[in-house]
Amino acid sequence: MRVTIAGSSGLIGSSLVASLRADGHEIRRLVRRPAAGPDEFRWTPERGELDERALADADAVVNLCGANFGDTRWNGVFKQTLRDSRITATDVISRAVADAGVPTLLNASAVGYYGHTGERVVDETATAGTGFLADLCRDWEAATAPAREAGVRTVLLRSASVISPRGGLLGRLRPLFRFGLGGRLGTGRQYLSWISLEDELAAIAFALRTETLSGPVNLAGPSPATNASFTAELGRALHRPTPWVVPGFAVRALVGEIADEVALTGQRVLPAALEGAGFTFHHNTIGEAIDAALSD
Repeated sequence: MRVTIAGSSGLIGSSLVASLRADGHEIRRLVRRPAAGPDEFRWTPERGELDERALADADAVVNLCGANFGDTRWNGVFKQTLRDSRITATDVISRAVADAGVPTLLNASAVGYYGHTGERVVDETATAGTGFLADLCRDWEAATAPAREAGVRTVLLRSASVISPRGGLLGRLRPLFRFGLGGRLGTGRQYLSWISLEDELAAIAFALRTETLSGPVNLAGPSPATNASFTAELGRALHRPTPWVVPGFAVRALVGEIADEVALTGQRVLPAALEGAGFTFHHNTIGEAIDAALSD
């Protein structure tokens, strides 16, 4: 398969490039700097520019672009960056895919689409929730319209928090827990939908080759965990106590608006589309995912 990847330098993208290449696929990478190798092609999404050679005879495009939600405290400027880095890039890629006749587009999204679900279990049939992230995900997915309207098989990869040995959620929390500063946030009853890095990569490869999959697909493990259970499992794996409770007001004071969008709220998401198509997870519980990440 000839696969073009945008966002190939991030946590997921860099791992996906290596994984797909190991499986024998030809990978082309879209980069925003001058191309430095035969597999790289420059694009400038804010100008609507994309080297058409990157899509010539491509079997699929995987778009993973987007600024990291947790890179800085949210303000109006950064929230606009979060939107522009996703929606503008997706619109440019979708139009290019449609023009080039690429048959398949896998476009990143997130389980934030569902908003705060509380105890309610949701799958791909659920409607969008409310809040900044839900609105962002809805508009992000809508930007794939040019590809969908051209008949491109479009898969919306609604990813949960990726449990990885490098970076991501675990990368931020592991130093705190190692120093015995781990603890639940607020009530701890909010759900964390998660997926191991191994399963994230396997699910994307599965979506590439499974032609019956289209529309929203939740990349989330089969058993969402509460914040309290995630905290306990990470403490167990690191052999550290987790006695602390960070009250909601303190979380809000520390991180601002992201507290009520991510830290103190969550989604109880099930991967119905993946499992219905026959995908099998390697890691079925948050404890298994954490153990796998820490053993890498």
